[in-house]
Amino acid sequence: MSTPLYQLKAEFFKTLGHPVRIRVLELLSRREHAVYELLTEVGVEAAALSQQLAVLRKANLVHTRREGASVHYRLASDEVAELLRVARSILTGVLQGQADLLADLTARPPR
Repeated sequence: MSTPLYQLKAEFFKTLGHPVRIRVLELLSRREHAVYELLTEVGVEAAALSQQLAVLRKANLVHTRREGASVHYRLASDEVAELLRVARSILTGVLQGQADLLADLTARPPR
């Protein structure tokens, strides 16, 4: 029996469910990065970054290439960058709605 699509989607979103992984994908959505560049930008220990990159590789969200001693990462698909843009748009709308509610609450005198 095959795995239901909703379960596969849940696993996919679990893969995205770590701040370091999201930050790496955001950086890679702009351009390819060498690991040393990611270390500088993400600001975590090398072992922690390596672990998160392994998760992204296993999920086939990123590809690698070697250039001498350096390993470079890039997104496996432009659709990953699009997903991050859509998530940002959704969050912007949610936060705007919360800001509007807060403004309404603070503008009204308490009863």
